[in-house]
Amino acid sequence: NGFIGRLFYDLTGWSIMFTWYAAVLASFVVALPLMIKTARAAMESVDKNLVNASYSLGHSELETVFKVILPLSRKGIIAGVVLSFARALGEFGATLMIAGNIPGRTDTMPLAIYTLANSGEWSTANFMVLFLTLISGFFLYITSRVGVRAV
Repeated sequence: NGFIGRLFYDLTGWSIMFTWYAAVLASFVVALPLMIKTARAAMESVDKNLVNASYSLGHSELETVFKVILPLSRKGIIAGVVLSFARALGEFGATLMIAGNIPGRTDTMPLAIYTLANSGEWSTANFMVLFLTLISGFFLYITSRVGVRAV
């Protein structure tokens, strides 16, 4: 019912609150700072001499970003994406506040685990925890493989 929510509803006729869109938005907002900080650190670590060499060869700032900075920052950007995904995968608080925990509509795995544990369905909750752990392990493996240099 805030300014942005009312404006969005007036323009589209949709209410974001308590929808799966709200769950995605909440996870995105919580995870975005991790992506930005990691990508920024990777981009700032690019050797300034390479950037200056690009300028001296006649490249514009935009060309320098796409031909020098982004390729050299690739590993850091990928690490930021994986870190953000892992954070969004486990998001609980913001999702619960914005999207609620409506079974079949807005429940996420962390919310489902919480609900199952509260209702005493430990075997299903443990299976879901194992599944999330395997997904996280898979992305950790992918991140470590990206970091390996080809010879």
